[in-house]
Amino acid sequence: MSNSAPTPSTNRLAHETSPYLLQHAHNPVDWYPWGPEALGRAQAEQKPILVSIGYAACHWCHVMERESFENEQVARVMNKYFVCIKVDREERPDVDQIYMDAVQAMGIQGGWPLNVLLTPEAKPFYGGTYFPPGNWVKLLENVAQAYAGEHRAELEGSAERFVQVLQASELEKYGAAGELVSTAVNDEKFKLMAYNLTQRFDRERGGTNRAPKFPMPSIWRFLLRAHHISSSQQLLSQVNLTLREMAWGGIYDQVGGGWARYSVDAEWLVPHFEKMLYDNGQLLSLYSEAFQVTQEPLYREVVFQTVNWVRRELTNPEGGFYSSLDADSEGEEGKFYVWTRAELQAILGEEEPLAAAYYQCTGVGNWEHGNNILHRRQSDADFATEHMLEPHVLAKLIHGWQKQLLTARAHRVRPGLDDKVLTGWNALMLSGLLAAYRAFGAQEFLDLALRNAEFLRANLRNGPRLYRTWKNGRATINGFLEDYALVIEAYISLYEATFAESWLREAQGLTTYVLDNFFDPAEQQFFYTDASAEPLIARKKELFDNVIPGSNSVMAHNLLRLGRHLENTDYQALAAAMLGQVQALAAKEPQHLTNWASLYVALLRPGAEVAITGPQAEAFRAQLSRHFLPNDVLAGSSTTSALPLLQGRAGTDQTTLYVCRDHSCQLPVHSVPEALAQLAQ
Repeated sequence: MSNSAPTPSTNRLAHETSPYLLQHAHNPVDWYPWGPEALGRAQAEQKPILVSIGYAACHWCHVMERESFENEQVARVMNKYFVCIKVDREERPDVDQIYMDAVQAMGIQGGWPLNVLLTPEAKPFYGGTYFPPGNWVKLLENVAQAYAGEHRAELEGSAERFVQVLQASELEKYGAAGELVSTAVNDEKFKLMAYNLTQRFDRERGGTNRAPKFPMPSIWRFLLRAHHISSSQQLLSQVNLTLREMAWGGIYDQVGGGWARYSVDAEWLVPHFEKMLYDNGQLLSLYSEAFQVTQEPLYREVVFQTVNWVRRELTNPEGGFYSSLDADSEGEEGKFYVWTRAELQAILGEEEPLAAAYYQCTGVGNWEHGNNILHRRQSDADFATEHMLEPHVLAKLIHGWQKQLLTARAHRVRPGLDDKVLTGWNALMLSGLLAAYRAFGAQEFLDLALRNAEFLRANLRNGPRLYRTWKNGRATINGFLEDYALVIEAYISLYEATFAESWLREAQGLTTYVLDNFFDPAEQQFFYTDASAEPLIARKKELFDNVIPGSNSVMAHNLLRLGRHLENTDYQALAAAMLGQVQALAAKEPQHLTNWASLYVALLRPGAEVAITGPQAEAFRAQLSRHFLPNDVLAGSSTTSALPLLQGRAGTDQTTLYVCRDHSCQLPVHSVPEALAQLAQ
C-alpha cells in the first residue's frame, strides 16, 4: 500500500502566470480565468456566474481561500450552481473597476476579496467582500434557489438597473457633465481647493483625519506644488508633519526600508503589512521632492533605504520590478516584521536597551502576542541629547542595529512575493527613481531607472502598443490607460534627466496611440480600455485620483508637459479642456482629485521652458535638477537637436541656459545660479 500523499486537484488556473491565480490552481473549486471560455459556458448552460476578485498580497483573500475555496463541501456548492471565475485585480483592473462600482452601487462598502454574483450575461445582481464559510454557503444556496425559481426575473431586472448605473459616465454621475465648462484658472479657486483640503488634515499626527490611514502621496505632492506658488508655511508644515510621522511610524519598515500599504490606526503605528510597488514608487517621488524643498536629512535617509529595499527584494534579474510582498508569512500577518524584547536582546546584546528605547519596544509589546512593531517618536537629534550621545555615535549605532536585525530577519520565513511585472506600476517606480536622481544626483538611481526603462521597452511593447503584465519571459494582456499614462509620464521625466531624445520620442509615439485608441471627444476624457479591447458590460473612464492617481489626470499632465516640449498647442489645449471638465468638482472635493489640483497649479503658474546647450549641458542639468521646479520644462543637448526648444541654440563652445516663458525668452546666461535667479522672477 502506497504512503504517498494524494495529488491535489488542479483547475484551469494552473495555466495562468498570475501568482494570485496560481495560488488557487489546486482549489477543489472549478475556477476559470476571466475570458470567453467561462462566459460562453455560462450563456450556454444559462448558469449564473460567481466572480471572485483579489490580489496576491491580500490578507483576507488568503483567509477566504483557506476557509471556503479549499473546502470540498463549499466547493461542491459553488461548482454545482455557478460558473466560478477568479480574477487578479492587478492584471484586470478593468474587470475589477466595473464590479467594484457595482457592489458600491448596491450600497455595500467595497474591498477585497470582492465576490460578485452575475447573470449569464455578466450583469451583476448581488455582491460583497469577505464572507465566513457558513454565511457564504447559505448565500450561494439561497441565490441559486432564487435564480432557478420564480425570482430569476426579479434578479435579472435588478442586474439591468445596476448596468444602467455602471454605464453612466463618471462626469454624469457626479454632476459635472453638461456644466458650462471653463478652462480659466484663477487664484481664488486655487485658494478654495487648498482651503477645502486643509479641513481634512490631522493636525497632530499628519495625514488626513481618518483611520485607516493611507499615505496618499498625490495629496502631499499637490501641497508641495501649492506651497511652491504660494509660499504658505501652513501647507508646508502639514507636509512635513505627515512625512515625519509616516517615516517614524510602523507603516515604514524601520529595519529594511519600504512602506506598507496603510496603517489600521490614526498614528501610523500598525500597518497592514503588505508592501506594494505602486506605493513605494510614489513615496520615493514624494520624499525626494520634499527633500528638494526642505533639505531634511530624514527624507534622504528613507529614500536611500527604500531604493536599497527595492533593489534587494523587488527587482528581477532582467531589470523589471515585482508587484508586491504579502502581509503574511507562515499564515500569520506581520510575523516577518515584528520582534519580542527577548529576540532583540539575543540579537543586539548589551545595546538592546538603547535600541528598544529608540524603537519604542516594551516587554509586553506594542502589538499582539508580546510582539513589537518598531517605530520612533522623536528625532535622532532629540534622542541623542536625551541619552547623552554624540549624533555621529547614534548614527553609527542605528546603522549597526539595522544591519544586525536585517541579517537576523533574513533567516525567517519570507512573506510571499507576487513576482509578476506590471507595466504601470513599474512606471511609477521608474518615476520615483528619477525623482530621487534629480534630488540627490546618485548615479545608482539613474542606473536602476535606465535598466527598468530598457526592460519595459524591450519586453512590454507590442508594436505601437503596451502589454499590461510580464512573467517568466511572457508578456500578456493588452495595456490599459493607466499603463500608457504612467509610462509616458516616466519617459518624459527620463528625457529631462538624461537629455536622451529617444525617450521623448517614445512618449510622443505612445501619446499618439492613446489619442487614437482611448479618447472620447464627447466628454474630452479618455476611456480606461483600448478601443480594440474585449467589450465588457460598460466602458469606463477613471476620473478620480486614488492610491494611484487617476489615469485621466496623469494623461492630462502628460499632454501639457509633452505639448510644451514639442510646442504642440493642441496637446496643451486638450490638457486644459480635460481639467475644465472636473475643476468645479476638484474645488469642492480636492482630496479625491489632488493630481487634477496639481494640474490646476501647473496651468495657474506655468513655469518656464529651460533649454541648456553646450559641452556642460549634463553638468548644468544636474545642478538645476537639485532644485524643486515642478512646473518648469527642461530640455538640453551638448550637440545639435531638432527639438523645438533647442532649435538654433547649439554650436557654441560655452554652455548656455535659455529661460523662456509664454513665447518670450530672457537673455541667455552661462551659469545655473543666473538661471535660477531668472526662474525666481
